[in-house]
Amino acid sequence: MNSLTSATSLSLYLLLICLVAAERLAELVTARRNTSWSLERGGREYGRGHYPAMVALHAALLIGCVVEPWAAGRPFVPLLGWSALAVALAAQGLRWWCIASLGPRWNTRVLVVPGLPLVERGPYRVLRHPNYVAVVAEGAALPLVHSAWVTALGFTVLNLVLLRVRIGCEDAALTDGGRLRAPASVPSAGAPS
Repeated sequence: MNSLTSATSLSLYLLLICLVAAERLAELVTARRNTSWSLERGGREYGRGHYPAMVALHAALLIGCVVEPWAAGRPFVPLLGWSALAVALAAQGLRWWCIASLGPRWNTRVLVVPGLPLVERGPYRVLRHPNYVAVVAEGAALPLVHSAWVTALGFTVLNLVLLRVRIGCEDAALTDGGRLRAPASVPSAGAPS
């Protein structure tokens, strides 16, 4: 009975990861469409150098979510799993609220269209980078749905390093585009590539 329960919970978890992967593909389709929109309006891309690392890290998250529970025999722990699932689902809601609030300006890349003001609606009314709140929450929670704590920890640490670069790049791009006042110091990682 325990092996059936374990096999069933792992199968359901793998279905969840497949749904998240499909959601990522929907994001890429949206981003590609929005890239065309931005470039048609004179948009400029910043931070190309860190983009492949970001893609690799997010792919590794999904791979880790599949491999670790299976290879290490990680169980579904109800209190942890259901709580983590709630956080992961809330993160998805926040992510799509960000996408809807930014409209065609949302992207997986850092693209700035000259002359457009900062978006100050939706979650951007209260947070400067709400999408990254969603990324951090999901990256920690999604693996923990099935006790994949090594994946959760590894992604979280590497993501924090990457987000430091990414947020610096975005802030530098927006400063260069005239939307933000220049901070006291802009990290060199934010320089356009």
